[in-house]
Order: sequence, then structure tokens, then C-alpha cells
Amino acid sequence: MNMTIRTETVKTGDFETDFFRFGRGKRTMVIIPGLSVQSVMLSADAVAREYSVMEDEFTVFVFDRRRPLPADCSISALARGSAAAFDALGLRDICLFGASQGGMISLEIAASRPDLVKKLAVASTSVNVTEENAKAVGEWIEKAARGDGEGLYLAFGGALYPPGLFAMFRDALAEAGRAATGEELERFAVLANAARGFDFRDRAGEIRCPLFAAGSSDDMVLGGGAIEEIAGVFREKTDFVYHVYKGYGHAAYDTAPDFRDRLYDFFTRRII
Repeated sequence: MNMTIRTETVKTGDFETDFFRFGRGKRTMVIIPGLSVQSVMLSADAVAREYSVMEDEFTVFVFDRRRPLPADCSISALARGSAAAFDALGLRDICLFGASQGGMISLEIAASRPDLVKKLAVASTSVNVTEENAKAVGEWIEKAARGDGEGLYLAFGGALYPPGLFAMFRDALAEAGRAATGEELERFAVLANAARGFDFRDRAGEIRCPLFAAGSSDDMVLGGGAIEEIAGVFREKTDFVYHVYKGYGHAAYDTAPDFRDRLYDFFTRRII
């Protein structure tokens, strides 16, 4: 794959983090993507195209997970690593967006480092990951642990995307799964396990910045009620808004045609 956007690395203490940037705006936006087998760094050009609406207003940074992973690979540990990378690059007044597991990490960053985050948006994420509402994650971990890359990709894609879209990409997903390396599968399993038991419900008051959340009522990863639970947790927050999709699946942040426009509007409005 020919890359036109260059991947960079920031080193912080005993670990390093890959990232790429695009756009020419004076404001700073950061994206923390969701869980994936292969690094999002391989899709830099595609991500830049998808978020091209942002490029005039923002310089956009997209971060991978830290390397090596912490011994305690929890959401809070991953959040501390991301925040350290932001500090090393001098990023402040960030419009922070996190998708899926990236949303959990983003909630932790905004709560623990309010000095970094000006506005926060999360999509297809959860404030309470139980074994019951994350059965799909457990199945992914088992397949990754067995080295079943093809089975993992098909289960992953089937849970993320609406049936019609999954059918279109089924063969490509199976091929990508067969090409997954043992190291990638092992890393995926560790990262997926980090989300288990995540519970942010009692910490809503720690989010001091404006917050936008989106999710789909047919989310087959975290459950269709995940976005409503978020709405309930933040119901007393006056600068909180949310939107519920239907028919776009867990990956509504990719599949809903208006999502990036909603994100842009939230980040650029002076008030919500």
C-alpha cells in the first residue's frame, strides 16, 4: 500500500506510540480509534479521506496504542499512555474523539486530565462493560488465543457491521484474517481483554468539558442499550448531547453517512 501520510513515533519514558496527522487547521483534534487486529496506521490515507471535513478547521492526530503494552493493560493504563503521548507532543485544548474502546480510553483521559481536553466526543462505546453485554469480545479473545485469524475477522466484522455491509466485505475480511500474524493476534487479545470490567458510571461528574455521544440501537458488540445507559449516566450534565442511530450497527461512526458532519458541528460550535 502506497502511503502519502507519514506515520510518526513519539517516545515517552519507557514506551513509544505511533501516530499520524493530517489537516491544516489551527485547532487540534485527536482521534483514538477502536480495537483492531492490524494497526490503524496502515489506513492513514483512508482515515484522512473519511475525516476530510475536519482538515480546514483542525490539525488531526490519530494515535495507535502504546508499545510495548503495559503489564496492567487496563483502560486506565492505556489512557495514561495516550495522555503521556499528548504531553510529549505539546497538545492542549484538544477536541478528543474516541470510538468503541477508544471511547472508553477517551472518557478516562478527559476525567483524569481535564487540562488536556476542551471537548469530548465518543461513539459506540460503553460506561459499563459486563460479561453479559460483551460476549462478542470474549469470543474474539478466544479465537485470537487459538490463532484463528480468519475466524476472528469474520466474527469481528459480523458483530461490527450491518448484515448487508458485512456480506459485501466477507471475502476480504476472511483474506485479511488469514494474513494476520501471531504477534498481531496476541496483541489484539491483550487489548480486547483490557475492556472487560470497565465501569465509568460513578465518575460522570469528572467529565468537565462538553460531551457528545453517539451509538446505535442495534449495536451487537456492546448491546443496543449502551448509548441509552450513557445518556442516563450523564443526564444531569447540561453540556451533554447524544444521538441514537438505528440500522448502522456497532460501527455507526463509520457506516452512518452523517456521523462525521455531526462530529464537526459539535466540535466547531461555541456552545452545544
